[in-house]
Amino acid sequence: TAGINVYRGCEHGCSYCFARPYHEYLGLSAGVDFETKIFIKPHAAELLRETFSKKSWQPRPVAMSGVTDPYQPIERKLGITRQVLEVFAAFRNPVGAISKNFMISRDADLLGDLAKDRAATATLSITTLDPKLAGLMEPRASSPKRRLEAISILAKAGVPVGVSVSPIIPGLNDHEVPAILKAAREAGAKHAFYVPLRLPGAVQSIFLEWLNRHFPDRYEKVVNRVTGMKRGRLNQSRFGDRFTGTGVFFEAIASMVKLSMQRLKYEPYVPLNCDAFRVPGGQMKMFS
Repeated sequence: TAGINVYRGCEHGCSYCFARPYHEYLGLSAGVDFETKIFIKPHAAELLRETFSKKSWQPRPVAMSGVTDPYQPIERKLGITRQVLEVFAAFRNPVGAISKNFMISRDADLLGDLAKDRAATATLSITTLDPKLAGLMEPRASSPKRRLEAISILAKAGVPVGVSVSPIIPGLNDHEVPAILKAAREAGAKHAFYVPLRLPGAVQSIFLEWLNRHFPDRYEKVVNRVTGMKRGRLNQSRFGDRFTGTGVFFEAIASMVKLSMQRLKYEPYVPLNCDAFRVPGGQMKMFS
């Protein structure tokens, strides 16, 4: 799977965001700068069209976005994500979009059109159903209620919708996982996944400062459980360990998620289909 990111930096302001350190490569801070200095790619749609038109392009699913949210507030003004989706729709190249913003439902028409060829999925990230906690964790993202509404709108448009319960922060939102999965399923979600808290690089100090400021009474509990899932550390950087965990507490979370998904009859994720790919105005590519 390839990936496309039309923005760098994110206004949502999630203290735990694993993408924060990318701003340091630009000589900026992973803290306030990441939330306030947003880099845009105004020619993203044009460049994507050029890429898809090349004979060397082998149709494959593209994730949007693997780093920062393609539907963060600035998208309402610039519309770059929608321009990019229009290119996906024209070429029928499969795309999977993930967001924690209700704005993703704005593009239900394009995603629904691609879904007719099994060439689109959408995923809403929901970390809590508590609007107060969500306001602290993700201050400028849509409320949990609005994210559930987005799931419903997309599902009704024929888009296979999933829910990402990520990150799971032990001692803070782990107890909500069954309820989140239930609410998302009732709204129309078909598949689900989760990722335990990741704290790479500067994210570690940013998250711990946030945790101590808002939940000083839970600080030790959360830290102890995170290190218990990460082999005694706050983060594991090895690729195979980044998105998972170990130990009794992690196994309990994994079991809880699995049982909840079975009970709610979540479906296995169905891979996106590349067979409908075409170059507008040209001949359809032939590939296996």
